[in-house]
Amino acid sequence: MFIHMGLKMLFIALLLGLVQPIAAPKVILFYGDSLTAGYGLSTEEAFPALVEKKLNKNDKLVRVINAGLSGETSAGGLTRLDWVIKQPIDIFILELGANDGLRGLPLEETQKNLQNIIDKVKTKFPKVKIVVAGMMVPPNMGPEYTAKFQKIFPDLAKKNNASLIPFLLQDVAGNEKLNLGDGIHPNVEGHKIVADNVIKILQPLL
Repeated sequence: MFIHMGLKMLFIALLLGLVQPIAAPKVILFYGDSLTAGYGLSTEEAFPALVEKKLNKNDKLVRVINAGLSGETSAGGLTRLDWVIKQPIDIFILELGANDGLRGLPLEETQKNLQNIIDKVKTKFPKVKIVVAGMMVPPNMGPEYTAKFQKIFPDLAKKNNASLIPFLLQDVAGNEKLNLGDGIHPNVEGHKIVADNVIKILQPLL
């Protein structure tokens, strides 16, 4: 009897606006390659987990899904996408293309694959917010290729009304103290900076 009375009082309070219902955490899907996966580190040390931890410092605001796969290209990402987006998501962060650039793959194909990924996600979840993570390739790929590659990401963000992380590895790339021995993948300290780069763009969306 007392349980039923308590539920009844809670229902009345909700109707009167006296009690605010607890909002479900926003689901953020990080979709990327070895950078997202946290190559050489544990999943807990990779920047997606750090983003979740920092954003949830006081309240459970977000739930992060790390769908990073080392060595992933834009074509591979397009192929496995249907399997990844089976559950509802609120924010989709696209971090792919770097491996295409390092392999010197045709940039038109990279941009087409990334656009197809965005289209698929928006078709399944029309209200999803898209974030595009900007990347760069080493200058040894040639000035023309390097410039065109870098332009892919702001172009995608503009075309799809998406948020843009100008350069995911800002303040990390090229710094030996913040990268593993390969000089490409961030170490633990590097991932902390990458997480901050992401949070700056994410916070307005939340």
